[in-house]
Order: sequence, then structure tokens, then C-alpha cells
Amino acid sequence: MQETIIMIEKIVLSSIFFSPEKFEEIAAELSPKDFLHPVHRDIFAMCEILNKENLPIDSEFILAKKPANKKITQEELLEIQAINPIANIEAYIDEIKEASIKREMHSLANLLREKSLDNNQSVEEIVDEVSRKLSDMSLGKSNDDVYDAGQVARDVMDHIIELKNRGNLELTGLDTGFKKLNRFTTGFNEGDLIIIGARPSMGKTTFVLNLAQHFLDNNKGVVIFSLEMPYLQLGMRMLSAKASIPLQNLRIANLTENEISELSSVVDKLASQPLQIVDASSLSIAQLKGRLRRLKKQNPDISVAIIDYLQLMNGGKGEIGKQAEVSEISRGLKMLARELSMPIIALSQLNRLVESRDDKRPILSDLRDSGAIEQDADVILFLYRDDVYARRADKERYARLKKEGKEKDFKPEHTEREIEPAEIIIAKNRNGEIGNVEIQFNKKFTRFEDKPEEYSHEMTQTRIDGADFLQNMERSTPPQSPTDSNFDMPNVF
Repeated sequence: MQETIIMIEKIVLSSIFFSPEKFEEIAAELSPKDFLHPVHRDIFAMCEILNKENLPIDSEFILAKKPANKKITQEELLEIQAINPIANIEAYIDEIKEASIKREMHSLANLLREKSLDNNQSVEEIVDEVSRKLSDMSLGKSNDDVYDAGQVARDVMDHIIELKNRGNLELTGLDTGFKKLNRFTTGFNEGDLIIIGARPSMGKTTFVLNLAQHFLDNNKGVVIFSLEMPYLQLGMRMLSAKASIPLQNLRIANLTENEISELSSVVDKLASQPLQIVDASSLSIAQLKGRLRRLKKQNPDISVAIIDYLQLMNGGKGEIGKQAEVSEISRGLKMLARELSMPIIALSQLNRLVESRDDKRPILSDLRDSGAIEQDADVILFLYRDDVYARRADKERYARLKKEGKEKDFKPEHTEREIEPAEIIIAKNRNGEIGNVEIQFNKKFTRFEDKPEEYSHEMTQTRIDGADFLQNMERSTPPQSPTDSNFDMPNVF
């Protein structure tokens, strides 16, 4: 078998000598490492050098230019030149390439055997490394791609023309469903890592589910890795928002006939959409990489992955400290987004320092556990709802008054409303501007929405006085609002 491959290599090299103009076409398919015989490897490498220097590709120049460590002899070159060239060389190139991949697979098998005996690496890390190498083999990819200035310029121009032909120059990536956010980001783009951070009760999961639903409605495949919430709860939230049925009604199955009919219609639509939810309470970065690669291979139409949330993942390398672990995870997610040419959205917690400031709008330094998140992310968004803090302030004031026996003096300062103002704070945007986007939160149907153009600051309000508040305090506490899980004052609105 080796003799056959070596002979095929000679035929390909002979064809290069007889038709040097074909070299670039052949070099697009083969590299020196694909050749089995060391001398053939060196000859092909010398052909690359001569071609780059615009010198004739022949035996004389190979011998004249070869470094001292290249053991190429005139006899070997004459032997190759004595072989008749083949007109249809493609089949021979394929044979060399396939033999090269099989040798790599053999080396990989040996590597796998060695690593399986190494107690310093986890199974997930080994599987991740082997999977990546196998993927590179099948795609014919090296670790690095080098582009010269001419190719960069041409590719950029081709990309611009392609975007112009699409007709929508405001969007180069996935439509988020929020018009002003699109204007800042031009959509969520291939290869981007998007971090969405917020303090508890701001509605991170709700927001990202709203994004997911919009992607699905535009026929974009979505994968959600849910580490915090069971898949049934995610599904229920999506149905509530899409069918405009209060989430609490769905939870206790308190539905009218019209709502059941609407729900059935929405269920049928969601069932036909390209959504997959990975329900995993624990997941390492290596496991996530492996699962997403497999899912993408099985379903090439997958356009975006969502992780809820980043700090619940683990690095898989034992006791390395949470900050180092989160750094490893964020870097791994960014590399995976580039590898799969798709945006990856990861939710992130913020540290408690936010609560100590008068202005509780998050800033980049509030990202929990790692500054590496700020470095790796292409886009960082923060969610902020002032009403959450206003409710909390009322709760704390009531608790103080109750402790002093003065609860009858309590008057809520916060005005409850079904539609609350909300903000998307664009804290980092690698390829665009930063700023704030005003949106709104629909509490009844647990969804974020674009603020209408005719939006008035005089929102629909329902105020209660102190007596009504106290009367409700005496009742049994109803279930909490799903987006305000940290607020245990009775929901009387």
C-alpha cells in the first residue's frame, strides 16, 4: 500500500514539473504534510517557495534554492521527471489526501490511547480535543488560515456587495426583534459572543426567550442550553408570551375556551419550529462544545446557541478557582462561536456591588467572576428595570415599619403598572457604538417589547392606598411573579 501511495506522489510531482502552471491548483488541495515520503514532502515545499518567489518550478532551481537540511538529490528529481505526467490529476490528489487523513487518524488513535491513561485530563477534555482534531481532518482545516492583503481586500468587497444585494443594509446578522437594538448592533452576527447580564429579577431568561422566539419566527434554528430552569418551564414561558396568556394562568391551567384555542394554535406553531432545548443542570465547556458540534452537524440550519447561564457551567479542570474557570469558559465560547460561524448568546450574573450604588444601572465592572468576559465578548448587554428596585424599596420600608408596629402608616411609593419601562444598556459593542435602548416589559405576559413610537410616559397605572395594601397583607400570599422571584412582598396588583 505504501509503495502505491509513493508512486502516486511521484506522478503528482511529475505533473507539476511538466505543467508548473497547475501548481497553484494542486497546492489548494495538498500541503507538504500530505506526502508520505519525506523527500516528496521536501520537494513539494520547495515548489511552494519557488512559486511564491515567481521562479521556475524545475529541478535546477529546487537544487539551487534548497536549504542544507533538505535532502533532495538530483537522482531523485530525475527519477520523478522520467515518469509520464497524467492529464486528469484530480483522482491522484484525492488518493494522497485520503492516505494523509488516514495517517492522521492513526496518530490520533495513538494520542487517544495515551491520553486515556493520563489522570490529569478529564474525559470531557479528551473528547473535546479528539473531536476538534477529527473535525479539522474532515474539513481539511489547519489551526490557522493565512490571508494576504489582496485576498482580504477582495473578500471584504465581495462581502459588502453581498450585503448590498440583500437590500437591508441595517442588518448583517440575526434580527433581534428590537429595532433600536438592531441599529446599534446590525443584528447578532456570525462568530460573535454576546453576553447578556442583569441582577436577579430583571428578566434575563425572559428576555433571551423573547429573542429566541423572534429568531424562530424568522426560520432560524435555535439551541438553548438551560442549566437553571427545566425545559417545561422554558416552554411555558415561551407559550405565555407568544399566546398572550398570563403565565400564572398557564401554571394552574386556569384557561378560558378562547385561551385554550389560542394556546393550541401556538403549540402547533412552536412544534414545527427549529428549536432544541438541552436540559442540563451541570455542563462543562468541553461537554457543551461536543454537544453543540454534534447538533450543528445533525442540523446545519442551527443559527444561534443560547446558554442560561454562564456561571453555572464548569471548566472541567478541577480546582482552578472560579475566576479562572469563568475565563476558560468565556474564551471557549468565543472560540466555538468562530469555529461554528454562529452567534452564541450567554447569560451572566452580575455582582452585588450594583446594589450599593445610587444609580443601579450595571456597568462592565459588575460582571461577576471574571474580567475575561469583557475581553472575550463582542457585545455585552445589560438589562435594567427601575420598577424592580422601586418595589424592593417599598418592601423594605414596610418591613421596617412592621418591626416598629407602625405598618398602618405604610403608604407605597411605587406605582404599579402592567407595562413597565425597561432598558437595554449596550456596554460593549466591538463593531459599533454603545448606548441605551428604551424598551418595555409586559408583566402580564412576561415579555419584553419594543417601545411604541407614540409611547407616553403616562403608562397605564393602578395605584393602591395604604389601607388596601394592609388589607392584602393579611391575605395568604399568592404565587410570586416569575420575573420577581426575589421579591416576596405579596403581589397585590
